[in-house]
Amino acid sequence: MGAPNRAGRLSGRVALITGASRGIGRAIAVRYAAEGADLFLTATRRSTLDETRALAEHQGARAVLHTADVSDRAAVTAMIDAALSAFGRIDVLVNNAGIYKAARLVDYTPEDFDRIMQVNLYGAFHVMQLVLRHMLARGRGKIVNIASTAGKWASMNQSAYNASKHALVGLTRCAALEAGPHGIQVNAICPGFVETDMLEEFRAHAGILGVPFEKVKAGALGRVPLRRFLQPGEIAELAVYLGAPESDGMTGQSILLDGGMLVV
Repeated sequence: MGAPNRAGRLSGRVALITGASRGIGRAIAVRYAAEGADLFLTATRRSTLDETRALAEHQGARAVLHTADVSDRAAVTAMIDAALSAFGRIDVLVNNAGIYKAARLVDYTPEDFDRIMQVNLYGAFHVMQLVLRHMLARGRGKIVNIASTAGKWASMNQSAYNASKHALVGLTRCAALEAGPHGIQVNAICPGFVETDMLEEFRAHAGILGVPFEKVKAGALGRVPLRRFLQPGEIAELAVYLGAPESDGMTGQSILLDGGMLVV
């Protein structure tokens, strides 16, 4: 299966990308297509997935679409079955699906906190566990989890998001230890501020703090030594490396890509 005659660092590989309808997920899908991968693309909204598929097919990729909520175990099981039916294998998994909501810790409802954990952590767990079972049987594979700088440090008014991303970093490390002896690499990317629609969700911080949104954005930018927000394509370039043979010696890492915001 796939298109082995297409040149690129991911030539002949099949990648499953969750949250592929927008932002970082879409950028990764397009770069993977340009590097020769065929794609199984998932998200909760079909209309925006269609746009991603058009961009991927323009690069010569075969792209199959599937809508699913990754927090639903049965839906994830059906999703993996569909991917294997379409392509016969999964060489690379990019776990990108995620949600965000800002609130003070004392104001989160249990339902909101649980929903963020169900998508950002349990969703990644469901997909990774089921794909790992397939990769273990084959004795090879690569998993790229999209975490966040929020998985590395504390930040105001997003305790649920931070907790989910801290947990995802820990899950990445444990999976890497277990999967490594079987020829599977598991790593995470921890982006900082990236210009996507999720950045617009920071407007809630402005409301919590009682200041204009532009002041919140300026404050965020002031914490970045490069003095700019990252672009989704920059995250995609690192995702290509982690999905390609060049990274065969790297596993268990949570790599900061944040313009120097966290120098650790």
